[in-house]
Amino acid sequence: MQSQDVAPRPTASSGQVVDVAQAEAALVEHYPRLVRLAYLVLPPSLGRNRRVLTAHALTQRALPRRRTPSSVIPAQATGRDGDPGYAFVRLTVVRTALEAGLPLRRTAWPKRSQLPPLLPHVWGLRLFPRSGGADELALDQRLSALSGAARAAYVLRGLEKLADADVRRVLAAAGVGDPRAALAQADRVEARDPLLHSPEFDPCALHARPTDLMRRRQHMKAALAAGAAVAVCGALLALPGDGWGPEGPAAPSYAQNPAAVAALDPGKVTRVSPAAWRTSARTDLSVWPARGNLAGDSALLRRALAVWARPGGSVQVSATPGTPAGAPPGPPQLLYAGDVDQARVVLFHDGLRIARYAEPRDGTGGAALDFARADGALGAEASAVVLDRADGNVRYLTAPWVTGAAERDLMKPTAGPTALTLSADGATSPVAGPARTGACTSWNALQLTDATGTRLMTDLGELIPAHLTSGAPSSPHEATGAAALANWAPFACSLTAMRSEGVRSVNAWQYARQPLPDAGAEAAWVCTRADTWRGEGTRVLAQFHTPGGTYGAVAAKAENSPACGARDPHVLAGVLWKSGTGAWYLLAAGSKGTASVIATGGVTGSAQGPLLAVRTRQGAQAGLRGNLTDGRSVTGLR
Repeated sequence: MQSQDVAPRPTASSGQVVDVAQAEAALVEHYPRLVRLAYLVLPPSLGRNRRVLTAHALTQRALPRRRTPSSVIPAQATGRDGDPGYAFVRLTVVRTALEAGLPLRRTAWPKRSQLPPLLPHVWGLRLFPRSGGADELALDQRLSALSGAARAAYVLRGLEKLADADVRRVLAAAGVGDPRAALAQADRVEARDPLLHSPEFDPCALHARPTDLMRRRQHMKAALAAGAAVAVCGALLALPGDGWGPEGPAAPSYAQNPAAVAALDPGKVTRVSPAAWRTSARTDLSVWPARGNLAGDSALLRRALAVWARPGGSVQVSATPGTPAGAPPGPPQLLYAGDVDQARVVLFHDGLRIARYAEPRDGTGGAALDFARADGALGAEASAVVLDRADGNVRYLTAPWVTGAAERDLMKPTAGPTALTLSADGATSPVAGPARTGACTSWNALQLTDATGTRLMTDLGELIPAHLTSGAPSSPHEATGAAALANWAPFACSLTAMRSEGVRSVNAWQYARQPLPDAGAEAAWVCTRADTWRGEGTRVLAQFHTPGGTYGAVAAKAENSPACGARDPHVLAGVLWKSGTGAWYLLAAGSKGTASVIATGGVTGSAQGPLLAVRTRQGAQAGLRGNLTDGRSVTGLR
């Protein structure tokens, strides 16, 4: 940020007076919005952890010490309109956030906002908002290129919904020397107002990760050792002979672990032969060769390994649930290093995880480090890794045995796939990612072909796309046949509920078909089960689809349940359904092997076999229980 962005503070001259109680009430009521405003205006160069803490500190210090005149227009949003207390606090937040980005000068004392905040502070943890998608990352990068005043103009216009004239008044009151120039610079960034409300920019909903544990431990040990040295120095001098005895085979406390040192050496990364996969009995990530036009760039690999071991505060770190984000235990395997769109990307594999390091082509600022579990990935699950996401598109790096790639819309099962280009390194041309916001009108999946057949994968916001299958849990098959594609079409949009959960595979199983009362047609019952890389966290959805409907309806769901899986392939669910004549029914269906179904509670009834249809009323609540042919019972998913 340039120093000329902020001029001396103007004097308030309005007749409105804000007392401390009024400002406190506004701050408490609108605290999340004010902290988000401060976070967006603060310079990204501070790093996500310090931006979070500074945003909270600036907002909490925004209260006036006494009754104060206010000269700033009130907010335009409902509930804040005409509130001079909120206007004053907002002005203070914007002004101090701009001051926080000013460079330190030798000739002047630093302002309080330019120094790291003393409070709030969480020792031993780094706090940062949840990472968003490609759109949020692109917007954050574009905002980081703006001056502080232009960032404030963009945020006041998009988050606070102020008109340009009002934005100029707020910026002038905050000390900006040329508000018109700030607005002109903000105009260069496309207006993406909904993204400003995303979790990517919410410093009140945070992830927590440890700081550098090794360095913290070393500092603690050094402090303890220094204190102990002072305490025992005299005693050591008084000891006869050689003093204390040796510590056996233990190395000195300052010795470095050879494996940890080797893990940071780019010359020792594992590089698999390009032909190894042709003769190997395994088809997993361990036989992927090192590819990419920068695979020989030692400086890039050294930076990537160093960031992996010690990510700085400015590095955006993300990990799928259950994935450790620590340093590699030894030299990892290099999968890829090359230029992808506007970034340099490096992919490593350490046997348990995929680690992706990315930095801009024109520097190292704004680097990102992503982790994902990949233990036991075999065949289809080891066929592709995400290289890059940009502008709603995804590029994949495919396995060396993949011979063809295509894009397919799951919601259009009869439409043929669209072929994708594969580079010599195995990278695909851009694939339109599944819709993240708005109406779900399509769901694009990646279709891969190799010597064993074709398979479908879909991007769920992680490094490894989820494998899509169809059929009974005991013997699922690839979801590429006509019947499987037709089975998936009404339920593709339900995959949205499985994003960023570490999903390994999703199976869709049509476990029953049920005649509809008063309709003369049949509805389909489908169970979709998402299994994760870590084992726990599975999600089960029982869905109901009537003829002619575009989407299936979620009738019941469960987490960490064995239902609809290989260990327990039984499922029972029910739904309230209104017929064409206006009558309401409780419809329930169990999977094969269900001998009877019983409804209790607000609806009573029973039926022999796996299907139940009972006349009822709108809004009725019922419990379901099924008896299996082997004598066991099963309860309905809720």
